[in-house]
Amino acid sequence: MRRLGILVGAAVTYLFAAWMVAPGFYDGFGPPQAYNWTCPPPQAGANVKPSSGHLDIKVINGVSDANSAFTDDGQVVIGFLPGTFDSAGKTTISVDIVPLDSCPKPPGISFVTNVYQITASAPPAKGKTASLTLRYSNLEPDPSDVYRASDPAGPWKSIGRNEQAAPFTVDTRVDSFGYFAAGYPTASPPPGSVTLGGGQTLPIIVAVLIVVVVLAGLPLAIVRRRQGSTPADEEEKG
Repeated sequence: MRRLGILVGAAVTYLFAAWMVAPGFYDGFGPPQAYNWTCPPPQAGANVKPSSGHLDIKVINGVSDANSAFTDDGQVVIGFLPGTFDSAGKTTISVDIVPLDSCPKPPGISFVTNVYQITASAPPAKGKTASLTLRYSNLEPDPSDVYRASDPAGPWKSIGRNEQAAPFTVDTRVDSFGYFAAGYPTASPPPGSVTLGGGQTLPIIVAVLIVVVVLAGLPLAIVRRRQGSTPADEEEKG
């Protein structure tokens, strides 16, 4: 009981201190920005339709400038280094990002983001790539891959993802444009897992381990109870 009292006291002290500091204290702990869905899941509640984006990139001395195109809601960002495009004969290169107004469900893949079409008035130069970042919702499991297709009907091909990314974003490199979405094979998350509110998966083995720990403690509880019984209690039982 003493240990419990100490924990409760520490928690109250922490909450009081947090209440007294500036609002910025909470900045890293709030939920992520709400995702704008084309086809919102039932748990999404109120929804705003996703935004598109447009960028005009300058071509200077035959070399496309460094720049980034993004949607107005920040759900897609694609960045270009100098000379990313085959810009022969051009003075500017336009890039457009448009969310698809439907939600394809290709066999074997579950998308956790909207599908976006990215187009440009010039193709990437040979051997050049662009950096693509897709934001996803905390209401869905983490995507394992980014997928690309030249047509919404498919076929969809995995183009991989970078291991490091900001929370609730997935990064990859692209060497051509088309339709993009993040998701995972339908066999993943593993069967038997449950989805938490934060979009992470908790394998059922964790639940099994909890049960094992509880069961392991039962014999000790029984022993302690027997040790606490009096001889008179034992005679009455006999």
